[in-house]
Amino acid sequence: MNHTPDWTGREVLVTGAEGFIGSALVDLLVARGARVRAFTHYKPYAEKGHLAHILGHPLVTKVTGDVRDAGRVMDAVDGCDTVFHLAALIGIPYSYDSPGAYVQTNVVGTENIAEACRRHQVRRLVHTSTSEVYGTARTAPISESHPLQPQSPYSASKIGADMMALSHWHAFELPVTVVRPFNTYGPRQSA
Repeated sequence: MNHTPDWTGREVLVTGAEGFIGSALVDLLVARGARVRAFTHYKPYAEKGHLAHILGHPLVTKVTGDVRDAGRVMDAVDGCDTVFHLAALIGIPYSYDSPGAYVQTNVVGTENIAEACRRHQVRRLVHTSTSEVYGTARTAPISESHPLQPQSPYSASKIGADMMALSHWHAFELPVTVVRPFNTYGPRQSA
């Protein structure tokens, strides 16, 4: 029995599409037949990043914007049945220098995504979090019931983002899945 989902004809938005995980997800979704809107942060130069090999594919549309811009997010989500939200400011050390930027992108940006999904009645929002929300493990292995423990402005902002996404499930029954990857590695990974 084949358990590979068929995404043929589905309209999907991927935020953070030029990133390490986001670009791999775009490749996978296109290979499975989805029409993908690759939401990327605007850059003033012509860099195509990790999407260079797939831009121009008939199933891929690059959408530039900023998750902090609620109007741009609302437009990008319109007509999608699934949203994979991977856009985030990452990097623990820099979060100490600019915690407000992390809150704006990670928390406010996630609120903008979740609200757009709610208004456009998206079938599923898949919000990407991080294992950093657990802090130093109190028990091993870590389960989903492990206490959240912000140990940096980055992890605190990701906890806030998780809660913003989940609040749309509790308040509005928006189908939300929170994914917390551990130890990701592979092609296109930055140092």
